[in-house]
Amino acid sequence: MDAEQARQVDSVLRRFGIPGVVAPVDPENPAGPWRVFDQADPETRKDATADALAALAATFPSSSPDPAPKRQSGPTRGFVYPPKEDDD
Repeated sequence: MDAEQARQVDSVLRRFGIPGVVAPVDPENPAGPWRVFDQADPETRKDATADALAALAATFPSSSPDPAPKRQSGPTRGFVYPPKEDDD
């Protein structure tokens, strides 16, 4: 993620009380990629991006057990109009 996406992720994590520190992978290059870490210290931190995303996903349970809409069985009625012929 880039710096703007990192800001948004940090906001969401804080809002839902999910632990993690959003920081650039290379502390000297804030324009580079960002990740979620377990702590702020660049020397001892570990990547926790997957854990943070899993915790966020668990916060929002599925609203429907069957995500695919069911198709109506049986005939469908309608009209088919033939194309108009040009009288040239």
